[in-house]
Amino acid sequence: MQKTVLVPYAHLPHAHHDRHVLTSTVDVFGTAHWLLADRVPQPGDAARPFDALVVSVDPDGNAELTELSAVRARWPHLDRLPGGGFVVAASRVRRYEDTHQVQVFDALGRETSSFSAGDAIEHLLVDEDGQIWVGHFDENPIGIHRWSSTGRHTWTSDDAGIPGLFDCDALNVSGTAAWACAYTDFPLVEIRPDRTDRPVRVWANRVRGSHAVAVHGERVAFYGGYGEARDRLAHGEIGETSVEPTDVGLLTLPDGAAPGRRRVAGRGSRIYVQTEPFTTWCVFDLNS
Repeated sequence: MQKTVLVPYAHLPHAHHDRHVLTSTVDVFGTAHWLLADRVPQPGDAARPFDALVVSVDPDGNAELTELSAVRARWPHLDRLPGGGFVVAASRVRRYEDTHQVQVFDALGRETSSFSAGDAIEHLLVDEDGQIWVGHFDENPIGIHRWSSTGRHTWTSDDAGIPGLFDCDALNVSGTAAWACAYTDFPLVEIRPDRTDRPVRVWANRVRGSHAVAVHGERVAFYGGYGEARDRLAHGEIGETSVEPTDVGLLTLPDGAAPGRRRVAGRGSRIYVQTEPFTTWCVFDLNS
């Protein structure tokens, strides 16, 4: 089976390797971010806000530090807002915790707003307009939702005609649009809420369980799957009503090894992959 090798992309500076990586992402403009804490979260820490450090590394390798005050999420999602500032959200909402699990911070690291986006957040990605896209796994609410940075609900997949949307397996946000694949029917979905003509388009798809998707023109790539397909990289062509498979291979680390435990982020034609100890991002680009 053909192997595609990931390319090294961004590294957490060694000066910060003594801190615990809570989470990490690559934003819509290609800058990598790490949310760091002094220690590993403990179960008894749930009600104690803490200060955290965001280390940002742009595509040219320049690093920037932002101290965030009174972060509440212990197992968070992170992304950057255009023009500075960050969004931090807890993936789960427990009854004994603050239900405003999404915190918005300004460029100086001060909380400016907070709101609830619902339990069971699988993906959180910010677009070029600062809209916050949230994909949920199979809880309540399910589906895909878009929020403003002040907590205004600006789009929902409810009644959008997306078949079998119970778990947002893959979410890719690029520009102001989103692409998704969802359990149980695994369609490829394009979402452009501001488009008056067909804001949601759906293509039937035979690739099951992918964790990330990349799109370039009429070409698409799906990464991941169930069981032995966890390292699968499946290519396809977007037709009128369905995705037609063209090739299947494996996506490996730069040294040829299987990625193992990973984080992924889909952005346009790119799929970013990060593996333990989560200090390095690598990239696959469908456009390369």
